[in-house]
Amino acid sequence: MVIPTNNPMVRDDANDLIFLSMEEKLEAIVADITEISAAGAPVLVGTASIETSEAISKFLTKSKITHEVLNAKFHEREAQIIAQAGRPGIVTIATNMAGRGTDIVLGGNWEVEVEDLKDPTPEKIEEVKAAWQERHDQVLAAGGLHIIGTERHESRRIDNQLRGRAGRQGDPGYSRFYLSMEDNLLRIFATDAVKNFMQKLGMERGEAIEHGMVTRAIEKAQRKVEGRNFDIRKQLLEYDNVANDQRTIVYRQRNELMASDDISDLLVDMRKEVVEQLVDTFIPPQSVPEQWDIEGLEQALQVEFASEQPVQAWLDADEKLYEEQIKERVLENLNQAYEEKSAAVGDKMRAFEKQITLQILDGLWKEHLATMDHLRQGIFLRSYGGKNPRQEYKREAFALFQDLMTNLQQEVTKVLSHVRIRQDDEADAIEKQRAAELAAQKLSLQHQQSSALSEPRAPSDAAQRATVPVGSNRVDPAPFVRELPKVGRNELCPCGSGRKYKACHGKIA
Repeated sequence: MVIPTNNPMVRDDANDLIFLSMEEKLEAIVADITEISAAGAPVLVGTASIETSEAISKFLTKSKITHEVLNAKFHEREAQIIAQAGRPGIVTIATNMAGRGTDIVLGGNWEVEVEDLKDPTPEKIEEVKAAWQERHDQVLAAGGLHIIGTERHESRRIDNQLRGRAGRQGDPGYSRFYLSMEDNLLRIFATDAVKNFMQKLGMERGEAIEHGMVTRAIEKAQRKVEGRNFDIRKQLLEYDNVANDQRTIVYRQRNELMASDDISDLLVDMRKEVVEQLVDTFIPPQSVPEQWDIEGLEQALQVEFASEQPVQAWLDADEKLYEEQIKERVLENLNQAYEEKSAAVGDKMRAFEKQITLQILDGLWKEHLATMDHLRQGIFLRSYGGKNPRQEYKREAFALFQDLMTNLQQEVTKVLSHVRIRQDDEADAIEKQRAAELAAQKLSLQHQQSSALSEPRAPSDAAQRATVPVGSNRVDPAPFVRELPKVGRNELCPCGSGRKYKACHGKIA
């Protein structure tokens, strides 16, 4: 649905002009600017870069045409330049980075002139309005604001935005784009055959092609670029949605942790998951007892929970004991031991549990994001194997997220299980022991320093050699004599291994 303008559009949008070279295009732009400015119409020149705006500015300076340059280098004068851009004969050069969305008033902005008055009396204000009305009528008679585009952009939206500076609210206006075969857009989509065809037409220097078909072809090329950019953004969004779904889950869990004062139930669930994973690893489901690794299970429980669980003794006492009962018994013992530890600390244990869980979650989440970035950078290589990179990314990302949740349960359970509760007496004893060790080290250091000051140290051999006076009978050290013959890198090693020296004892050397 297209919303109509407030007043009918009367702007004249001329067909594009296409030149063979950039130099010819700039010369034509300067010539048209000179003609339009001399007729009393304001000119707005739109460029895609600061370099182009400065190049046109140099051409205009050589032609002695007064103009203003509006780009990122002169952004502090933007308001002043725009306020006067609608005056008769004014030439303004603007990039896409500045001046967009600003209404250029034909004849200039009289309100800005009133603000600049030192003594804005009613008589002076009327004089300013009268002068503006005269300039306004002069610009209308000259055809309104003239827009000159130095090149087409990849997006039609930017071109239409530039054209939209003229012909506002029913005012007259004019717009035209000047192109060359050296422009980025034409260099990408226009083949050499097109350039050769233009040369075969016998085009002389300064001549241009102007036809509605050419303008439509350029707009078609712009639509191709817009479609390609849309596909790129769509693909990036699909990748971002995978990480965003995971981020939603992690942040929801983190917010629940922050809002909760007691996470004991969560820790019990984590402990249960870890125990079940360990038991299933060493006692595979639906397996016979001969396949069970009880010794490995006991060692794993000792490493993860710092707790000795005599699983083998339980099996010796009850041969009918199966894996589910082992899980229940191990979990019961671990929960009981942890409750005793928590009871010894009191309410402070709740805050400690929460802090540890948040720290581990934040650390694992940062590592997970880095892993996801590495996966995203190289996942496109899966396409060479005939696989869909997006589907592979989703599958790999889901597996990584499952590992993240598993590692979170294991790390939190392991850290809290290895925490030792020290009583006040034990803590005081440890502090006294540390203080005694520090005092002993300090005393030993002082003794070594005093011994070094009191006892003269025999000079070293190097010092003795350095202090031998010139002309004395100094004995030079004996040269080094090799006991075995020198062995080349590619010769057989003397050790008799049959391998080359560089692959045997040559590595050590």
